[in-house]
Amino acid sequence: MTSFDNNGSQLTSRGGFHLDKGRAKFMGVCLGLADYFNVDVTMVRIGVVVATLLGAGILIPVYLAVGLIAN
Repeated sequence: MTSFDNNGSQLTSRGGFHLDKGRAKFMGVCLGLADYFNVDVTMVRIGVVVATLLGAGILIPVYLAVGLIAN
């Protein structure tokens, strides 16, 4: 299956987890997870917000660490 971005350009899969800072809202972590697991990025973002609220914010340092460490 071929994927296209909002401009109609073909997206290429790099394989493995990666950050996509060009299309990111903040650091590209949710977008990278969505690409890796082939799910909608909106669902990942909602999941991160809910998990952060339910986990008393413990996900925030994890999110920042992934954003800083991953390429």
